[in-house]
Amino acid sequence: MKVFVIAGEPSGDRLGGALMAGLRTLMPEVAFRGVGGPEMRAQGIESQFPMEELSIMGVAEVLPKLRHLMRRRDEVVRAVLDWAPDVLITIDAPDFSLRVAKGVKAASGIRTVHYVAPSVWAWRPGRAAKMARHIDHVLALLPFEPPYMEAAGMECDFVGHPVVSEPVASDAEAAAFRAEHGIAGEMLLVLPGSRRGEVARLSQRFGEIIARVAAARPGLRVVVPAAAPVAEMLAEIVPGWAGDPVLLDPRGVGGDVFSATKRAAFRAADGALAASGTVSLELAASGTPMVIGYDLNWLSRQIIPRLLQVDTVTLVNLVSGTRVVPDFIGKACRVGPMAEAVIGMFEAPEAQHAALDLTMERLGRGGEAPGLRAARAVLARM
Repeated sequence: MKVFVIAGEPSGDRLGGALMAGLRTLMPEVAFRGVGGPEMRAQGIESQFPMEELSIMGVAEVLPKLRHLMRRRDEVVRAVLDWAPDVLITIDAPDFSLRVAKGVKAASGIRTVHYVAPSVWAWRPGRAAKMARHIDHVLALLPFEPPYMEAAGMECDFVGHPVVSEPVASDAEAAAFRAEHGIAGEMLLVLPGSRRGEVARLSQRFGEIIARVAAARPGLRVVVPAAAPVAEMLAEIVPGWAGDPVLLDPRGVGGDVFSATKRAAFRAADGALAASGTVSLELAASGTPMVIGYDLNWLSRQIIPRLLQVDTVTLVNLVSGTRVVPDFIGKACRVGPMAEAVIGMFEAPEAQHAALDLTMERLGRGGEAPGLRAARAVLARM
């Protein structure tokens, strides 16, 4: 069996590596080609070009490289057609991946699978119908996504979210983290985002929220795990916050060491104040209650709320079917109400615990690893 796999960013590379390992387990004679990073290379792919060329976000960043990206797209389409695999699997990165799938389908009958369903349940539902013109099968990370894909005419399987395969710190590791940093009382994890724009919009508000919470909860300690792209920025901001903050800085620290420290902090925390995103699922995996906030630039704030199809963007709320995690998005992202929500979270943390457990159960915790489930789904539909 021949499988061509394309990933365009580190998260997709991790999904691809796990899927390839699953396929090799079920079908040892499988052969791979494609584009990927270190996780996929470890499974035997020789990347057609560096995956990092595709890891570009934002109009301003993409435009200068658009011609080059189009050339790479055409190169990949030719490589797929020349090799004639049994299946083409594209992973996330829809701007590139789906254009490759479109080119392949226009010239062949090669089966196409896309891993990670677009969030059509949240906004721009028409994307599913456009995908269906050149995608046969979708592998979904969230349990409520298959009906949306199937309604558009594609086969779809929920294969589990990768967060369920990530390690979680033990109680002993959490206790050791607290002891190392002298944290005896309540601990608030603060996660203001992984992009500079997010931190710029949220950091002042988060600082004001922390000040109000610290005044109401004497002895509160704040811990801030910094994402590498914003570590330098947070190193300047965080010392001015209340709560005698601890900045977990990934710079100059081995990736495995930092990941273990971050996991211990997640487990040790009594609650979190976080920017909206998949970090809510990481917190759920650790059983950490949370309050979610997010703001947008002025133009996005005018447009995106009008396009949203849901009343919450927090994945814990959506997967659990509850609304127990307070989220404050756009113009609702205000200091007073958010500070009250954080204080309320500390006073009644058990209100979220059942939803956090249910979320992880529905995402596949305790079951077969998502990479192996994805591999089974690909083979079952062939």
